[in-house]
Amino acid sequence: MELQKSYQSLLSEIAETLTAAKELAFVAVNAEIILSYWSIGKYITEYELKGQEKAAYGSQLYKKLADDLTLKFGKGFNRSGLYLMKQFYEAYPIVQTLSGRLTWSHYTILLGVSDSLARQFYEKQAENEHWSSRELKRQIQSGLFMRLGMSKDKEGVLKLAQEGQVIAGPIDIVKDPYVLEFLGIPEAEHLTEKGLESKLISHLQKFLLELGKGFSFVSRQQRITIGDRHFYVDLVFYHIILRCYVLVDLKVGEVQHEDVGQMNMYVNYFRAERKNEGDADPIGIILCADKREVVVEYALGGITNQLFVSKYQLYFPDKKQLQEKINQILETDNE
Repeated sequence: MELQKSYQSLLSEIAETLTAAKELAFVAVNAEIILSYWSIGKYITEYELKGQEKAAYGSQLYKKLADDLTLKFGKGFNRSGLYLMKQFYEAYPIVQTLSGRLTWSHYTILLGVSDSLARQFYEKQAENEHWSSRELKRQIQSGLFMRLGMSKDKEGVLKLAQEGQVIAGPIDIVKDPYVLEFLGIPEAEHLTEKGLESKLISHLQKFLLELGKGFSFVSRQQRITIGDRHFYVDLVFYHIILRCYVLVDLKVGEVQHEDVGQMNMYVNYFRAERKNEGDADPIGIILCADKREVVVEYALGGITNQLFVSKYQLYFPDKKQLQEKINQILETDNE
């Protein structure tokens, strides 16, 4: 028994060493690839600046380079790829600002973000949260930077771009709206709350990505008993950074004042009966199809619990409109 235990320990140590070595090797190789593409972009830019060739994608330079490099090194070089490398250098002229944790696929997606503040945010967030290139693309399409920035002032927006999303309190984990395009539900389809809940559970991994960093799923239809009555919380999560329960109630229509009262009761119950030693107070989020701001304002007035009412939508937002709102925030403080 002791011999078998020692062998398992040996096997585990070797496996950990090999895993760590592979990860380090990937980071090292990836960093060299990123550096080489940056350098190629630099050489092309400098060549163009010397007046040797017109700086345009349609010029013959990129086709000639692609043909000659393919002849010399094989597949992997084409006109659009070389032009991306040039754009890469122009977007990141200081090589020290590049992240060795992001791949070329990440950077090609980031180059499609024209706003420098938004691009800076997505780069930082992709690195911090280990997003795949597919996840990064989805977050850009959902306008995550703008959605988070709309609840902030100019200083908050700039800090968000520079540091990414820093979770210090309940307000930092809430979005408005939440984007649930991954459910694939047509807007015209009649939804029930149970149907929406089932869809979210079926796409739980994508829903967790939309919720953001730190969310861990606990249960659905969590029963709580108060007196001789049973109530059911639609979705229960635990936030590992804030160290608290997060209760989510789904409403497929417009939120009503009694919905806020019900969520307040749920949060009170969890604080009294389910909160563990060292936990922070629970948070309640009502996720609804629509809301009237004045009703929400009065319904939440005087409530000391952390309650939030957010809309959800089944399609990607209009990023142009979101960007205009962010620009208004940035310009307001300059007036």
